[in-house]
Amino acid sequence: MKQRIITGVIAAALFIGITLYGSWPFSLLILLLAGIGMYELLRMKGMERTFIGLIGYVFTIIIAMPEQWMRAIEPFTKTNAIILAVLLLLVVTVVHKNKTEYNHISFVLFSLLYVGFGFFYLLETRILENGVQLLFLVLFMIWATDSGAYFVGKSMGKRKLWPIISPNKTIEGAIGGIFFSILVAVICYAVGFVDLSLLSILVISVLVGVFGQIGDLAESAFKRIYDVKDSGNLLPGHGGILDRLDSALFVFPLLHVLHLLG
Repeated sequence: MKQRIITGVIAAALFIGITLYGSWPFSLLILLLAGIGMYELLRMKGMERTFIGLIGYVFTIIIAMPEQWMRAIEPFTKTNAIILAVLLLLVVTVVHKNKTEYNHISFVLFSLLYVGFGFFYLLETRILENGVQLLFLVLFMIWATDSGAYFVGKSMGKRKLWPIISPNKTIEGAIGGIFFSILVAVICYAVGFVDLSLLSILVISVLVGVFGQIGDLAESAFKRIYDVKDSGNLLPGHGGILDRLDSALFVFPLLHVLHLLG
């Protein structure tokens, strides 16, 4: 527990400090985290040191790259990058004479899209007007959802939510997580933390409460399939980057697709 607290405090201080500063240090931090996240997924599949793994790293960074950096390599776009990644992965299956199977390249392609766009939309949130407030608003909701689900589940949980994927999660805990997300939303609205209508902030809080937990379950499913306890060991006591940011990688793209953050 002591190690967990120390790691959490140090990691939070670094993340908050760089996020508040913004600019290129924040972009570099997010790209670094994206690369580590991709490494963690590839390591689960045992492909972290393969050639198609290298393709995965490169295109994860390209997908996660902020739009203003992409302008430096125009007319090349993220869509071009995805198409090129697909073609390169298919070339590998030919060159390796069927030693690299389609399930391998499908895993790499899916992973680079999941991780790349997850971190890209986290970056996109930071550069919005009032982006710092919006970013932390969503993160506060995610943290509240996690804490609420844990404590309500511990104290009141009786019915299992999805025992095959995550045996400790309960329906009562899931409801508690959504409630805590809404509670944070109401508090943030009351103190004027961010310039959003009450309806907007409540809609966001419900989506974060629901889909943040789905993002967590999706990551749990990865770990269950590949029989690993944590996605990585970069953060002692906390696991890996994906263990900490699985909900964020699910929620931020969703909120942007629905145009709820700007």
